[in-house]
Amino acid sequence: MNAITPASAPAHADSDAHLDMLAALSARLLDSALARGADQAEVSCSEDTGLNVNVRMGEVETVESTRDRGIAVTVYFNGRKGSASTADLRDDSLAATVEQACAIARYTEHDPAAGLADAELMATDLREFDSWHPWEISADQAIDLALACEQAGRDVDPRLENSDGASVGSGSSLSVYANSHGFVGRERSTQHSLGCALIAGRGEDMQRDGWYSIALAAEGLESPAAIGRKAAERAISRLAPRQIPTGEYPVLFSAEIARSLVGHLLGAVSGGALYRRASFLLDSVGTQLFPDWFAIKEQPFLPRGFRSSSFDAEGVATRESALVAGGILQRYVLGSYSARRLGLQTTANAGGVHNLQVTANAGDQRSMLAGMGRGLLVTELMGQGVNNITGDYSRGAAGFWIEDGQIQYPVDGITIAGNLKSMFAAIEAVGSDVDARSHIRTGSILVGKMTVAGES
Repeated sequence: MNAITPASAPAHADSDAHLDMLAALSARLLDSALARGADQAEVSCSEDTGLNVNVRMGEVETVESTRDRGIAVTVYFNGRKGSASTADLRDDSLAATVEQACAIARYTEHDPAAGLADAELMATDLREFDSWHPWEISADQAIDLALACEQAGRDVDPRLENSDGASVGSGSSLSVYANSHGFVGRERSTQHSLGCALIAGRGEDMQRDGWYSIALAAEGLESPAAIGRKAAERAISRLAPRQIPTGEYPVLFSAEIARSLVGHLLGAVSGGALYRRASFLLDSVGTQLFPDWFAIKEQPFLPRGFRSSSFDAEGVATRESALVAGGILQRYVLGSYSARRLGLQTTANAGGVHNLQVTANAGDQRSMLAGMGRGLLVTELMGQGVNNITGDYSRGAAGFWIEDGQIQYPVDGITIAGNLKSMFAAIEAVGSDVDARSHIRTGSILVGKMTVAGES
């Protein structure tokens, strides 16, 4: 089986009935919490199912089928918070969960920032975003896809003598969030993936690389053959790496790596880091962090977006808004608790951001390499050398050396270093080669100058 096809009939045809059940359960738990004296309460219920298979060197390694349920109850007694959870739907277990949450709250300290988000901020326009596409795939069919993917990659070149394997994953999620403001929000989504990692060369000269595809609908996945071939090409391209002299060079982060830079920005402007005074971007709203053409927009209403939603994890209505515009940081990323700690209002980001789009000002990666002329293309990062308090950045890297706008040879065993504030200001271009496999959508990002530690 080499083609990816959607189900002829949707799985979980009773998803609406399951959501009705979870909503009714949430209402019961809220009533129970309020009857025990809580002045506010919230409930999150979820049901998740999944199938994951892994193969390696033409043999099946693992087949895993999952079915999980989670019920979390949080209560507030005049600023004192208690939470408890269960996966058991029996009446006595549910009653015990509410009682435990209430008991915990009675022993916690009063926190003036604790509590539900303000009632007037609750979402009222609740929509779906074409995110429900169950895939009726059996374990045998998934195994066939994974084997075909791996074999297509290994057939590319005889130097691909080994493999880290191929995998297929398919999952669905149903969830309900409800609170004592009367808000009830339902969501359902699916996510499917196919990936392969191959090893080229022998002994100390071995190099590993891979590729994967991820989508909300199975027909959105790349074909097994295409994924296998791309994994093979990436692994072969890394053979016989060289070192480069230590120095300062332009660094182009490939699109799949570039989103980590946006991730570091999010970490620094998130409420938890800010109220703890553990961010290098304290008091930065309204300041110029990036070049004046640079922009990042949050788009929570994208059809088939990985993080599309009408409401955040507290029921607050989401909205399209700029995070960065004209290179200036427009706002922080806040839920209601962190907002209160900072004397601000929630930005509807409890639980995270909802689809970020980084505006491009350049062409694809090839044209960016031509414009860069000489420097480093980074395709892999290693280590966690980022200090969120100072912004200092130092990570192991691998990629390719560029001369005259062309890839010359692979490089590894190097370290790239700088400070995130300086790196943000030194961004010269964002490519149009957007990696669509994430809720952070960006093309390759060119930083004009970074320290690269290679040969002495």
